[in-house]
Amino acid sequence: MKTEFPKRNDRDDLEAEIDYCQELIEVVETNDILMNYPKVKEKVNILKENIEDDINHLNSLGKDEAKIGYKSAADSFLGYKTHLAITDERIITAATITTGEKSDGKELETLINKTVDQGLIIEEVIADAAYSGKDNIKMAHKENIHLIAKLNPIVSEGTRKGHKEFEFNKDAEMVVCPAGHQATRKARTGRKNTNKNQCMTYYFDIEKCRQCPLKKRVL
Repeated sequence: MKTEFPKRNDRDDLEAEIDYCQELIEVVETNDILMNYPKVKEKVNILKENIEDDINHLNSLGKDEAKIGYKSAADSFLGYKTHLAITDERIITAATITTGEKSDGKELETLINKTVDQGLIIEEVIADAAYSGKDNIKMAHKENIHLIAKLNPIVSEGTRKGHKEFEFNKDAEMVVCPAGHQATRKARTGRKNTNKNQCMTYYFDIEKCRQCPLKKRVL
């Protein structure tokens, strides 16, 4: 085959991925030999539908909705997150967009449902520790999906005290409150060498808490 395919996108950016996919579709559709294969034609149509959904989703988001997210404890950004589901062949089957402070793990069920809607059968999902929360494990078990994700003891709750509305940001290794504010610091508390384990305690900006519209809620 003499067809020259576009260079694969290696940026974690939905708009760049859309541009790459559109170039790829254009190249494939101009090759009559490729388009004679039913499986290729089917995948092209699926990709077109996903691109259209993603463009509509991007257009529906307003700049005033952008919120602060964290790539690490010291590296923050103001904007959105793109969550993608891809096959072993690196074909995008689903995508969602959230504001920057949202937890990655919460999008797993939506990505799975959108992938299934495209007619694909999911037997196994490989993801990072952000997707190993208790709700995702229960959902995967119910749907008979083998979820492969590193189990983070903080994400999975275990017997620790706390509330489900507080999320753990695996990139920053900090807890985020229901209002979307990240803890300012963390520390181990409790005495060593006793019959009780030490705890990891997270501290928030008290001034933000005083002005928070959710402060009257019982969590």
